[in-house]
Parts: sequence; C-alpha cells; structure tokens
Amino acid sequence: MSIKLEHLNYIYSQGTAYEKKALKDICLEIPNGEFVGIIGHTGSGKSTLIQHLNGLLRATSGELYYNGENIYREGYHMKDLRNEVGLVFQYPEHQLFEIDVMTDVCFGPKNQGFSQEECEKRALEALRLVGLKEKYYKVSPFELSGGQKRRAAIAGVLAMRPKVLVLDEPTAGLDPKGRDDILDQIAYLHKESGLTVILVSHSMEDIARYADRLIVMNKGTVMYNDMPKKVFEHYRELEAVGLAAPKVTYIMHDLAERGVKVGTGVTTVSEAADEIMRVIS
Repeated sequence: MSIKLEHLNYIYSQGTAYEKKALKDICLEIPNGEFVGIIGHTGSGKSTLIQHLNGLLRATSGELYYNGENIYREGYHMKDLRNEVGLVFQYPEHQLFEIDVMTDVCFGPKNQGFSQEECEKRALEALRLVGLKEKYYKVSPFELSGGQKRRAAIAGVLAMRPKVLVLDEPTAGLDPKGRDDILDQIAYLHKESGLTVILVSHSMEDIARYADRLIVMNKGTVMYNDMPKKVFEHYRELEAVGLAAPKVTYIMHDLAERGVKVGTGVTTVSEAADEIMRVIS
C-alpha cells in the first residue's frame, strides 16, 4: 500500500476566531500504480487533502502512512517523503524561477545531492518524458507558452524521480489542445512507468477519461470513493453539491428517457458512440 490515511483531520487557524475545519475524519487508501482523480467544489478540501500527502501540511489529528511508515512518527525524514511524492501546484509555472529551462529542471536533483552530470541526465530524461522539445532547454522558462511552462514544471518534479505524482489542476487556464496534450502525457507516464498519479481536476470529462478511481470531496469529507462509472451514477446527488457528471452522461440518460434502449453507464464520448452504434446496428 503506497498511501493510507486513517481518521485524518485538519483545522485551519485552530484556537482562533478564524478556526475552520477543512478535513473531517478522512480514511483513504491509494495503492501503488493507481491513477486517482479527486474532484470537489471550491472549499471542499481537495487541495488541503493533497498537501498532506507529501507533508506540506501536518494533520491536526489522525495518521498518514507512506509505504507502511507513519510520516508523523518521531524521527521520520520528511525530505525522503518529498523526494518520493512529488507535488505540482495549480499554475505550476509559478514554480519556475531559474535562468533557463534546463537549470530549472536540474534544481530538484541538485537539492537531492546528485552531481551536475547526474542532474543533467535526470533533467534530460524528464524533459523528454513530458515532450518538451530540445530547442527550449536553454530558453528562459518565462518565454515559454502556457502549455510549455506546464511541461517544464512537471519535468522539474519528474527529474527527482518520484514514485507518486500529485497534480493540482495542472491544466487550469490552458486551451483544449494544451489540456489534452498535458493529460495524455501524464497518462503515458502512468502507463509506461507505473507511476502513481493523483489528479485534482474540475473537468468531469478529464476525470472520466483518465482516472481508475474517483474521490469526491464535499465540505471536508469523502462523499464518494469508487470507479468513475459508479460515482457518476449519482449525478443528481453531485448536482446538489455543485458538481456534475460528464456531459455525455446527461445525453445518454436523456436518450434513455425518450425510449432509446441505450445503457446509461458510460462516461466518455467513445463509450457513448459504441453504445449508440450497438443500439442502431
């Protein structure tokens, strides 16, 4: 088991007039190699949750285990955890700061204590994995497009060779092609390297397309934790908390209500097309 949370709670500004309970009795398990999606409306606790996964936030109460070790035990080396659990923030281009892309991507391995030669080797590998072309390696990261900046920022985390990649809205603000390019690359990394991926997203279509399992956060609690198909069966309940199912889910339900004998348990356009073809052929 890679990550396990047991009765985890987190309170912002505890003991003050601004006290707010952001996470309430969270119990979750995320096995090695899984692609997990996390959704929830603004303020649901999803970003607070993922910041616990590499120790950026410490739980007010409860336990968090990484590969069987309690990260809150006395003497636990949090740096080791952060080397293995890489976190890419929303708008990750804000993590870029060096003179050129190569130097920026080398920053993480350098902090891990590797030689310059090894740092550059890891940086080159990471940049190739995210599909950033070589002509950009010596360019200032601030001269890149939005999508290219995202790739460079993700490469900076991958160069540290984490076992778990946590991404908080990595495609926010990108056009549809840029979004698909980034997510396709992440899906490729997950498939080829066995990397555990935890993706926070507002896009139900993206979650349905890529995630093996979906965690729905609502008011600091886990509302649903299941396969996307199972979760989106509760689309009315999701609507009640400010969320929704993929658009294709609504289309299929509408067809079924009009008497077309289609299955409603589809979540992607390709699945819907196959189901419609099955009915009309």
